[in-house]
Amino acid sequence: MITLASDFGTPYPAAMKGVILGRCDARLVDIAHDFPRQDVPTSAFWLREVLPEFPPAVHLVVVDPGVGTDRAALVVRAGDHVLVGPDNGVLYPPARALASDGGDGNVTAYEIRVEDPRSATFHGRDVFAPAAAAVHGADPDELSELPFLSPAADPVDTEFPTPEIDADGATATVLAVDGFGNVITNLPGEALKGSDSVRVDGTRRAVVASYAHADPGTPVVTVGSHGNVECAVNRGRGDDAFGLRAGERVRFGFE
Repeated sequence: MITLASDFGTPYPAAMKGVILGRCDARLVDIAHDFPRQDVPTSAFWLREVLPEFPPAVHLVVVDPGVGTDRAALVVRAGDHVLVGPDNGVLYPPARALASDGGDGNVTAYEIRVEDPRSATFHGRDVFAPAAAAVHGADPDELSELPFLSPAADPVDTEFPTPEIDADGATATVLAVDGFGNVITNLPGEALKGSDSVRVDGTRRAVVASYAHADPGTPVVTVGSHGNVECAVNRGRGDDAFGLRAGERVRFGFE
């Protein structure tokens, strides 16, 4: 299996699939091609949440605002999985989640030797898709033997911010906003344990078990499937109701 994820929309993923299918018989599975354009941290967050649900596979990831520059191209072994993509931090959060020990101990990065790609603007087709096809049939333990790979010296990582928790509450950061408008923060859900309500940037909001526990159109706070605190609206958009976007900070006041 080779999974594909990008911020390309359409039709560019089709070209990557064509390259792969011309080189191997892998089963192709789309993760998403509508990640926020050139947003490495948000893409890394979603990949960290989604990819561990898959059996061992090769994961092709192209969110690459530095395409055509001197940024490296990587193959990353993470446990029984392999990730392929740009060296800009998008690969390491999901790689840690995929590693059998849950950390960096079973994560190894290799740099792809790139020789005269057809285009400076479409390495998804010209660099990463061929690499994904090439490692598809390889044993993860033997990646170092592939002639187009060499050990990566200092891969770029993405570290998500941690919330600032004090006696009165917590200052959190928005990690992502999903397609429903749910605002996903970095505050662990345990912070709301036993609370019926919380102040969000000074306004009291109900804490509910799920969206439908509130009337339609009601802004609420809940804990999402990822285990983090969300600001949401039942049958509406939390990002609009709370005025929050990815990367912004939000204050939760506990009483």
